Amino acid sequence: DLHKKGLVYRGQRMVNWDPIALTAVSDEEVIMKEMNSRLFHVRYAVEGTKDEWVTIATTRPETILGDTAVAVHPEDERYVHLEGKRVIVPLVERSVPVIFDTYVEREFGTGALKVTPAHDPNDHELGKKHGLETIDILEPNGTLSAAAQLYVGEDRFAVRKKIVKELEEKGHLVKIEDIKNKVGYSERTDAVIEPRLSLQWFVKMSELAKPALEVVLDGRVKLHPQKFTNTYKYWMENVRDWCISRQLWWGQQVPAWYNDNGDAAVCRTEVEAIEQFKAAGQSTNGIKQDEDVVDTWFSSWLWPISVFDGFEDPNNADIKYYYPTNDLVTAPEILFFWVARMIMAGLEYRNEVPFKNVYLTGIVRDKQGRKMSKSLGNSPDPIELIEKFGADGVRVGMLLTSPAGNDLPYDDSLCEQGRNFSNKIWNAFRLVKGWSIDDRAQSASNTSACAWMRSRIERATKEIDDLYAQFRISEALMATYKLIWDDLCSWYLESIKPAFVNGVGEPIDRTTYETTITLFEDVMRLLHPFMPFLTEELWSHLRERKGPQDALIIAAWPKGGAGDAKLEVEVQHAFDLVTAVRNTRNERGMSPKDTMELQVKGTSPLSTSTIALVGKLANVSAINAVTTPADGSVTFLVGTTEYAVDLGGNVDAAAEAKKATEELNYLRGFLVSVDKKLSNERFVAGAPPQVLENERKKKADAEAKIKALEERLAVLR
Repeated sequence: DLHKKGLVYRGQRMVNWDPIALTAVSDEEVIMKEMNSRLFHVRYAVEGTKDEWVTIATTRPETILGDTAVAVHPEDERYVHLEGKRVIVPLVERSVPVIFDTYVEREFGTGALKVTPAHDPNDHELGKKHGLETIDILEPNGTLSAAAQLYVGEDRFAVRKKIVKELEEKGHLVKIEDIKNKVGYSERTDAVIEPRLSLQWFVKMSELAKPALEVVLDGRVKLHPQKFTNTYKYWMENVRDWCISRQLWWGQQVPAWYNDNGDAAVCRTEVEAIEQFKAAGQSTNGIKQDEDVVDTWFSSWLWPISVFDGFEDPNNADIKYYYPTNDLVTAPEILFFWVARMIMAGLEYRNEVPFKNVYLTGIVRDKQGRKMSKSLGNSPDPIELIEKFGADGVRVGMLLTSPAGNDLPYDDSLCEQGRNFSNKIWNAFRLVKGWSIDDRAQSASNTSACAWMRSRIERATKEIDDLYAQFRISEALMATYKLIWDDLCSWYLESIKPAFVNGVGEPIDRTTYETTITLFEDVMRLLHPFMPFLTEELWSHLRERKGPQDALIIAAWPKGGAGDAKLEVEVQHAFDLVTAVRNTRNERGMSPKDTMELQVKGTSPLSTSTIALVGKLANVSAINAVTTPADGSVTFLVGTTEYAVDLGGNVDAAAEAKKATEELNYLRGFLVSVDKKLSNERFVAGAPPQVLENERKKKADAEAKIKALEERLAVLR
């Protein structure tokens, strides 16, 4: 089809040749590496003179044997007198013309360029423009051919050393300069790529690339992360015709047949080829199919259509339902190899993009920053990792440190973190399922804790949904991780956990227990995409399930919402207060079993049920509002609220003053940094509203804390 449209053609072009694989490779399969190289300055004698020379510079002196011209800029005063002259190529003593072309950069090197049309893409274009002879001095395996005249049959790199020595001995080598330059290597074999003229099959890309670029720029196909859009744009705007033939013995054979005269017919079968030759009045003798195969990507780019039989039956039910799909997950190194070409094929054959989103993952690298690969032997055995850390532990460990588009520096400790997370969830499950239940009334503290956890799950679900929509998978996992580890396990379960009396756990009220099972189910739903095995197992034991129809994998996703922001602020204040009380006990050597009364300066921001929560978690019997904390009290701030514990005069005023002064100095420094940000006009103009709001809140909180500490210091002194 593409051949009939004039988009596929056969021609002799300069290709990237892999001398080890003995095949042409595409531009995208060439890996450019910065290398320490040597630039050889070689002089060519001007024909008909005794002591006039033109000096060129090259990193590939072996190609001198294929030179057919020396090029200079027409406005370069150093060489204008050479118009119509010729120079002698060293060693082979070939007389070649001096040509003038604006392509030559006067400022680079000597301003004179050796032209080897058979072994450099730019030289090839110059050769066509000026009608130069093309001398191919290399065999497919990288050894020198008979056309080179010298060093025939020897490897190109061995010849490089020998020819430099001979050039020096015969007075042609002017100097050698150490440089850094980019050298192309084959992605397949790591061989140095050799530009080489070859008869190959090509696809014209300019017509196909234009619409494929438009659909990305106008948002019909979105790349995630967005930074890859610029990479895609550069590739598509600088695309060259795609060499699709490969000199391999495996693959999909080029559907072209030749007769004994070398005429070609492109068609599906040999029978069709004979018919084409007959219709054209050409010979039907000696018909033979092209031995080359097509590039693997030439079949892969049709995958979104061919997998649903969209070419043979373009209106079948499957392709109507599945094409286009929503999301493609792949690696950035095949963004052009595969993704761009699938878009081209989709637009060409169905006039519709094959997918709406492309999520580009990072590359897993070892501690040395090397890409993990079989050839390097630096990739751990996944079976061993799974046996050691669990399948879900490995998944979570990898995902926690793999933000979209960024590479992942692998370490076993990542999987260990995933395993620890699995253990945390198992332990939480065992704790809940180990409780006994009765029909007692729900306590005020449990009521507050249940409402808070429900609100946290609602808001976290909304946040996670937003992150999924932006393909920020690693961040979605981190939000889920914090919800479970910090909120569910560390605070919620501790808040509702029944007390132990004489070594025996008391029952939990049925309302709190049922609510906890429901909340546990919701976090299992959120975690399931990341830890499918663990969550499915726990889901099956949280409640009685009837069968596969009740499996977690097909359960509804929880609904996100705004939650109860006021309640969350209040309960978070309570948790911060609990932490502060525990720290005070540790600092004073007070037993957690000793009941404590608190004083709060002014009005408490806590409701009755939240105060009950503090009482349970911190063993606080009461929180009394006071105008001024009693003498001999130790004070601390929670947010901007001042609390105190009456220690009955057993307070070291000097030590308390020192501690308050240190905190005051820190807060003053912090306030300076926040003020500096807010006084920066560029920051204020460019920062999102939420960021500005957060900075202003930091400023207000710091100022309130500074005021409270200054008042406390005045009392202590």
